[in-house]
Amino acid sequence: MIFKARKTTAKRKAGDDAEYAALLHLEKNGLRLLHRNYQCKYGEIDLIMKTANTLVFVEVRLRKSSQFGSAAETVTAQKQQKVILSSQHYLLEKKLPENTAMRFDVVASDGHNLDWIPAAF
Repeated sequence: MIFKARKTTAKRKAGDDAEYAALLHLEKNGLRLLHRNYQCKYGEIDLIMKTANTLVFVEVRLRKSSQFGSAAETVTAQKQQKVILSSQHYLLEKKLPENTAMRFDVVASDGHNLDWIPAAF
């Protein structure tokens, strides 16, 4: 797996740490990592994982405070659409069949606790 060098800021590090925590949690629950930070012209997918015969596209969200809503609530319809389009791009790029089983999960974090929402959208 290839990791791209990214500009490191405190916010980026916190996001990367949340992604890594989500990855460990999902792997502990039987999912296998296929790709991290998949980027295409439609956007980015944080984690692409596999469980049994299902591709799992995971959006990881971090919110240190729920004062203006929870981390999960920040996955707007617009963000969902970007992830869906990016997942279609991934399927085409990898030449996977159109009928590939897939789902879209969200892992929301407050910096201490993870909330895994399978089939979130």
